[in-house]
Amino acid sequence: MHFVKHMRFNLLCSKWIFSNNLSLKSLIAKKASKHVKLDEIDRRILTALQKSGRMSNSELADKINLSASACHRRVQRLESEGVIKNYVAMLDPRAVGRRTTVFVEISLQGQADETLAAFEREVALVPDVLECHLMAGTADYLLKVVAADTDDYARIHRQHLARLPGVAQLQSSFALRTVFKTTALPL
Repeated sequence: MHFVKHMRFNLLCSKWIFSNNLSLKSLIAKKASKHVKLDEIDRRILTALQKSGRMSNSELADKINLSASACHRRVQRLESEGVIKNYVAMLDPRAVGRRTTVFVEISLQGQADETLAAFEREVALVPDVLECHLMAGTADYLLKVVAADTDDYARIHRQHLARLPGVAQLQSSFALRTVFKTTALPL
């Protein structure tokens, strides 16, 4: 009987999610978007992992002066609560032939939800776009694009950016050099 109740509940949840046009990814994002209370130990763990995400649990525990098991439990909790989203390798763009960074302001023809959704869906498919931000101000979106050089950016502009749905105007600004860059959030 208990199993049947769970099955009915899961089916009802699935129907509700489908009928409200939600995805598992959006539900997870909503969970992660809530503010999580962090204590001083959590902050020390996160600061250390932001600097070196490959350190072992025992190295991390030693660094923050905590037992390995307690440290592991805290990291698992921070992962499950969505505070730690992922572990990645940060590549040197120059080493992989992406020397040029371009910031692109895009203005759309309209502000209807369908226009914004179509643009956001398609821009996420452009592999050269590292970031896309919905903006307040003169442009609707700000993109961070990487390219091998100006010729490569011209190709990206022609083949991808200018063809995005709803685009009325593009304004490209080339970075001369990166003065400072970090992915570490202040805690």
